[in-house]
Amino acid sequence: MDLRRQVLERWPANWPVQPFREPAWARQEPTYRECGPALIDAAVKRADARVAGNWFVVAASREIREDKPLGLRAGGRELVAWRGTDGALTIGPGACPHLGAPLEQARVHCGELVCRWHGLRVGSDRPGWAPLPSYDDGVLAWVRLDRFGGEAPTERPVVPSRPQGALTVEAVATLTGICEPMDVVANRLDPWHGAWFHPYSFTRLRVLSAPQGNEVSDADDKFVVEVTFRLAGKLGVPVIAEFTCPEPRTVLMTIVEGEGIGSVVETHATPLGAGPDGRPRTAVIEATIATSERPGFAKAARIAPALRPLMRRASARLWRDDLAYAERRYALRAGHV
Repeated sequence: MDLRRQVLERWPANWPVQPFREPAWARQEPTYRECGPALIDAAVKRADARVAGNWFVVAASREIREDKPLGLRAGGRELVAWRGTDGALTIGPGACPHLGAPLEQARVHCGELVCRWHGLRVGSDRPGWAPLPSYDDGVLAWVRLDRFGGEAPTERPVVPSRPQGALTVEAVATLTGICEPMDVVANRLDPWHGAWFHPYSFTRLRVLSAPQGNEVSDADDKFVVEVTFRLAGKLGVPVIAEFTCPEPRTVLMTIVEGEGIGSVVETHATPLGAGPDGRPRTAVIEATIATSERPGFAKAARIAPALRPLMRRASARLWRDDLAYAERRYALRAGHV
């Protein structure tokens, strides 16, 4: 018996990291038969029918500071965000009501913006300028755009379920693509492409169940996936994850079995408006919120500032590929290829 086989036979089954075997990339079991276009289209349509209350994710909470405004865009509107002296979030139009100066270049003084062009102060009671409804859920910042959203407004956004009462480490990555939100959602509701398109991250992927047909109950409207997150060499972390859509522009992945039960990845697709070429731009704002009951995770949480850039880099690597998928989907639908 060779040394490798001895190690594998003695490998503890309860360890979160497990060795795996996989076929060569081209010898994987094809998934196109399961991944029916109509199935994905139906899932996207069901997501689009959900209530959003005109709320849109615009940034990571950590990006918005008390000492400097942050320029944003959503629904074709220029926006600006900052925090008051009490840390409360304010989001409003990004143009100064005087002569249209960009308020992202303003200075923050005593909780208000001071325009750099002529010194006009902008705050909660400035005539001609009014803040928009906004919400800070502790990880992400949301803005409500009633005219653009066109729905009946709600007091709060539909914030996905997150680990409750547990130690967590979170990170947010943001990328922009030439596509519409539905293309981003369609990408995430196609788990079958994972091991084919992202072999550097996923292996041994199998879709255990997927919603069939147009009439699906909320409880059954989920994709359940068995997958191993690849680490180094032939070592990985096997989990079972569920993909759901709590609102039209959000896909939530929740680990339901395996290491990190309760950890989530929230993928939010925010329409930015048309780019210089007239084509739509969509921001992918992805929040990873990791949790674990293992004692070592508490130590990892203490060095969260060092972990966040690594988590953001991992998300960005996947989405650089997945945006190519989403952009291609949009280009085909729009007749640009």
